[in-house]
Amino acid sequence: MGAQQVAERFTELYGARPEGVWAAPGRVNLIGEHTDYNDGFVMPFALPHQAVAAVSRRDDGLLRLHSADMEGGVVELRLDALAPGTDTAWTAYPAGVVWALREAGHELTGADVHLSSTVPAGAGLSSSAALEVVTALALNDLHGLDLPRWRLARLCQRAENVYVGAPTGIMDQTASACCEQGHALFLDTRDLSQRQIPFDLAAEGLRLLVVDTQVKHAHSGGEYGRRRAGCEKGAALLGVDALRDIPYDGLDAALGRLGDEEEVRRLVRHVVTENHRVERTIALLRSGDTRAIGPVLTEGHVSLRDDFRVSCPELDLVVDTALAHGALGARMTGGGFGGSAVVLTESAEVPSLTKALEEAFTAAEFTSPRVFEAVPSAGASRLL
Repeated sequence: MGAQQVAERFTELYGARPEGVWAAPGRVNLIGEHTDYNDGFVMPFALPHQAVAAVSRRDDGLLRLHSADMEGGVVELRLDALAPGTDTAWTAYPAGVVWALREAGHELTGADVHLSSTVPAGAGLSSSAALEVVTALALNDLHGLDLPRWRLARLCQRAENVYVGAPTGIMDQTASACCEQGHALFLDTRDLSQRQIPFDLAAEGLRLLVVDTQVKHAHSGGEYGRRRAGCEKGAALLGVDALRDIPYDGLDAALGRLGDEEEVRRLVRHVVTENHRVERTIALLRSGDTRAIGPVLTEGHVSLRDDFRVSCPELDLVVDTALAHGALGARMTGGGFGGSAVVLTESAEVPSLTKALEEAFTAAEFTSPRVFEAVPSAGASRLL
């Protein structure tokens, strides 16, 4: 999918060349799951899969949207009619960004947008964040708003939280906007401080595979919201602003104070131990002991499966099969209830491991998974 191709399709749709073409990637989260809305630590990196947008300004208060990936023609919306809860289609993501920018006081007068994306939808790889960030970056550039990347990510999160109604944290949008090629992004979601951590697996004879189970998930579903509410309840019961404030060496004492709140206990245990896993992963990468992060990834899956309870049979099958066939580590990634898993493996083992995964899914009568290498890639940028 090239920028010129997207620009040409824009011209066919709208009768004029776009003012520019932008791209924003999906992401995979190496470690740090369900910690971002608890003011915790995350460590995503951008994928080569991107949402690409050709965009031009309008001056008549109309927002016209089209996607190469969705059936139907151009969708026309009035800017002054944009409001949370009015749109349940794919258009809510770019429209929500326009709404959020206007709510923040930025004067927008309309736009024509054509989108095309290679980020798999429903795979836990942040296809929605890619749509949001590419729209925000285009409008930021075209209107000369000069908003920093972290601020664009915040506005995109507001669009998804308020306009779309999905209670997601800040990780996905920040990863799409701010990641650098060849690096994983260590993000403190409380103060939004960032560190780029070198992450060149190929140089060490390693690969990180993404295994898309083809089981679709939806962040706006009730289970995700219930987990978030449970975490907030845990923080309130423990008298802290967020679960981030529970130190790892104080976890047992904190769990003891929760009494018979067993569900909350599990959620708290996962968040606190997951933050610690992020810190351990960074320490291992900095020491050059990359292979040792494998067991940390696996620990994360066990916690997500047993404490946070957001895995599913397909994700568990990926992890169990990968480990049984020599993988260094594996875990589900993303919000859960479907989506994808990541597998850390020696480069030479990729063909046999891929075959084993496909055979395991066939034997279980599951839909065949999509397996591809996750290559740490650049964040959002202008292409034309």
